Amino acid sequence: MAVLPIRTVGDPVLRTPTAVVTQFDAALARLVADMIDTMYAAPGVGLAAPQIGVGLRVFVFDVDYDPQDRAVPRVPLAVVNPTLTIIEDGEVQHGGEGCLSVPGLHYPTSRAMRAVVRGVDAAGEPVEYAGEGLRARCFQHEVDHLDGMLFLQRLTGEARVAAVRALREQPPLPGTRLTGTDRPGAVVDPLRALRRTGG
Repeated sequence: MAVLPIRTVGDPVLRTPTAVVTQFDAALARLVADMIDTMYAAPGVGLAAPQIGVGLRVFVFDVDYDPQDRAVPRVPLAVVNPTLTIIEDGEVQHGGEGCLSVPGLHYPTSRAMRAVVRGVDAAGEPVEYAGEGLRARCFQHEVDHLDGMLFLQRLTGEARVAAVRALREQPPLPGTRLTGTDRPGAVVDPLRALRRTGG
């Protein structure tokens, strides 16, 4: 197994919707194992395949993992070809959200309080996970990745303004392309994309 580099904001793979997995083989099992190793090494509680440059509908998660407490067991789970169902009960959670692909930036992001994800595991066996709070937030965040969306695109109001400012002020991250010529002060692609997206 391997810890792989995580793609960061500005990489086109993060803005590209993923393809459905059709082959359940050793390569898929290796991908899932590498994603789990990468998630824990980051450390994070979820990771989608595009974040390591793979355009397939796969994500892994372990929201109970605590890198500060070795007594908490690691229980990584994988969902292949997930479908997300939001529990429409009107309850919304408002809380800080971050992303391994947007290092160092965290903003209040509204999400549904409860969600269910259904799909299959790396062997093609059906799986279904329900969750609320952080687990539901994780499901929504990772499925967004699979649809080519970063949490930044869901920001509104002051949080959105702060994100635009932070993306403008921070130096380009590895893999980030500058528009026009690569000169100081050029606008970074993710900033332009954030401005173009609604809500």
